[in-house]
Amino acid sequence: MEVYLDNSATTKAYPCVAELVSKVMVEDYGNPSSMHMKGVEAERYIRYAREVIAKNLKVNEKEIVFTSGGTESDNLALIGAASANMRAGRHIITTAVEHPAVMQTMHYLESQGFQVTYLPVDRYGIIRLDDLRCAVRRDTILVSIMYVNNEVGAVQPVGEAGSLLKSINPRIIFHVDAIQGYGKFRMYPKKMQIDLLSVSGHKIHGPKGVGFLYINEKIRVNPIVYGGGQQKGMRSGTENVPGIAGLGKAVETIYENLETERAAMYERKERFVQGVLQIPDVKINGLTGEMSAPHIVSVSFRGIRSEVLLHALEERGIYVSAGSACASNKAPKPSDTLRAMGLEKGLLDSTLRFSFSVFTTAEEIDDTLQALYDIVPTLRKYTRH
Repeated sequence: MEVYLDNSATTKAYPCVAELVSKVMVEDYGNPSSMHMKGVEAERYIRYAREVIAKNLKVNEKEIVFTSGGTESDNLALIGAASANMRAGRHIITTAVEHPAVMQTMHYLESQGFQVTYLPVDRYGIIRLDDLRCAVRRDTILVSIMYVNNEVGAVQPVGEAGSLLKSINPRIIFHVDAIQGYGKFRMYPKKMQIDLLSVSGHKIHGPKGVGFLYINEKIRVNPIVYGGGQQKGMRSGTENVPGIAGLGKAVETIYENLETERAAMYERKERFVQGVLQIPDVKINGLTGEMSAPHIVSVSFRGIRSEVLLHALEERGIYVSAGSACASNKAPKPSDTLRAMGLEKGLLDSTLRFSFSVFTTAEEIDDTLQALYDIVPTLRKYTRH
């Protein structure tokens, strides 16, 4: 038995994506900058992916920039926008529960002389719009708020935040890290007044090493990668044609039956939540149901170290996470997100993340619950009190 419940870390590629990536790599392998037919063939894949994504977001094709993934998209958005607009001010706002791709970039910007305000969250991991309103200053140039938290599945009020920011100052640039939300919700940046939107391919059953950044054509952003001037100079370097083709196919596929697939994920999530709450001394972190993301559940198991439970589940062929998987050091450490939510200290090192996908079945949920019913009482017998 193998049960993969770590889909917030990465997802299994759609078969159609894998087939297309392979075809581009071994058949249509030309450099898209080449003037001969092989180059033209490669360029067609990039053009088609850009068309698919732009249509999905209801934006202009020229507003899509392909990157190496979510981290680069976040870096380009934040460093690029901050450096291009610093004459208007040096104040930035973000939240206390951002992904390291945003949080570490904010720390870098602070080292460059920018001031960053970190908004607190409530016990469900959600910001308060009043806090955002109060944080805005005359020199605020950029605000970055994630759509879905990668650890607890909290859905931030990004639409309301966008409207609020533009009502205060239309020149404030609004960035949304949508890496965990894209493919789970329909997003329309212009309607939501989002200026910059980051997406990663491998979170939506696409390839690793590719993503995109939506950049509102009215926003000034400096490139952070220089070279041959590809993508109109915004992101130089030979485009990752197989990855971009696969990304376009993944976007097309995941949004084809979004509402049906999302409803099924919510059902599986609720099945898991109700089952895991049958275990004594268990806490669900954040909201459940349709007030939260359909694919993430954070669970604290009192008295059991998360690393121990993770490996006990692994021995049963069940793969989960002890937090964000995007750090080079794989040893779990206390979560800044859970701390910001006010989780008691005794549970910080006893929390696992279970994350689902369109491929997760009810049988896999039941198998995981049965494993937890067997393992948790056994591990607690050996816990020192």
